[in-house]
Amino acid sequence: MELKDKTILVTGSTDGVGRVVAERLGAAGARVLVHGRDAGRGKATVAAIEAKGGKAEFLAADLASLAEVRRLAEAVLARTDRLGILINNAGVGTGGQNAKRQVSADGYELRFAVNYLAGFLLTSELLPLIKASTPARIVNVASAGQQAIDFDDVMLTHGYSGVRAYCQSKLAQILFTVDLAEQLDGTGITVNALHPASYMDTTMVRQAGITPWNSVETGADAILNLATSPALEGRSGRYFDGQRESRADAQAYDEKARRRLRALSLELTGQSSATSREQHP
Repeated sequence: MELKDKTILVTGSTDGVGRVVAERLGAAGARVLVHGRDAGRGKATVAAIEAKGGKAEFLAADLASLAEVRRLAEAVLARTDRLGILINNAGVGTGGQNAKRQVSADGYELRFAVNYLAGFLLTSELLPLIKASTPARIVNVASAGQQAIDFDDVMLTHGYSGVRAYCQSKLAQILFTVDLAEQLDGTGITVNALHPASYMDTTMVRQAGITPWNSVETGADAILNLATSPALEGRSGRYFDGQRESRADAQAYDEKARRRLRALSLELTGQSSATSREQHP
């Protein structure tokens, strides 16, 4: 894929694998919209991209707040009339063995809110812009750690564990990927999800008390493959383990589960079904 002057948004790109992806895209000639919570790290990432001749701009937002997700979308819309690639990479890890249940600014279980719901809303808000930029791609950075969504207790008010919350949120991303790909069939937008690499050397992994055994460069290679490889043009709704196409948890391929998740997500993000039909014909 020709990246020169293509505008790309990478969420969670001031640290870890997201930063490596952003820097590589900038070096390839793309205009990178860098996202994160910390202005200092954002400025440093932009400087690193510009030092190699790339173009970048930092957009701050805390994805634990749906209002800030909407403001992030507004900031993107104010800066460009085209968005060729959206990489939903930002996320919260398991929190380690003794993780306590936390909630987002909107009162939702934190990992579900940040890892899944924020990307669902951001993608929905930016979809008209992405449609105007075809051929375009959406990449959802999920995980091989997956657990079926318990629709009777999505917010995990009973039997909470950080691992369970993380795995459920990552599977939700994959259900969303398969669902969105079906809705966007024939539009020129390719939507895929992946597990980039196991236990990369990231802050998230170290905070979980795990010794990293994969590099962020390996994970970046996998993400960039989905974002830019010509071989994936038109191959949508897939799940990849690294650079190899794989199969996610069975729930990802359950149409009834995907419909339930879509309805719940529209309700939680305050989007009407009419708006959904308009954006996802």
